[in-house]
Amino acid sequence: MTPEFNREIGIPRVAAIEYPYGRTVGEVDDVDGQRQVLLKTLSFLEIAGNPGQECHLPFIWPEAPKHAKWQPPEISPIIKLYLDEIKKMGAKAKRK
Repeated sequence: MTPEFNREIGIPRVAAIEYPYGRTVGEVDDVDGQRQVLLKTLSFLEIAGNPGQECHLPFIWPEAPKHAKWQPPEISPIIKLYLDEIKKMGAKAKRK
């Protein structure tokens, strides 16, 4: 969901998708759509050879971004835990 963050912390390969947080594989009860997301992700991971490789999955969320609820009402616990470090990394990246 956040390839820039993943790249910064060193996750070796990223299958990125622009879906709302908490709905990474798709809409609730959309079994076929979720299967397609997972199959594309697995296909990419099979061929991804180089560390740092990214693939932007070709799926589009059905709602316009201005109508989609991209963020949960409360910050995620893991982000909350690392928020200071994330801010420091962002500031460091801006200085480069």
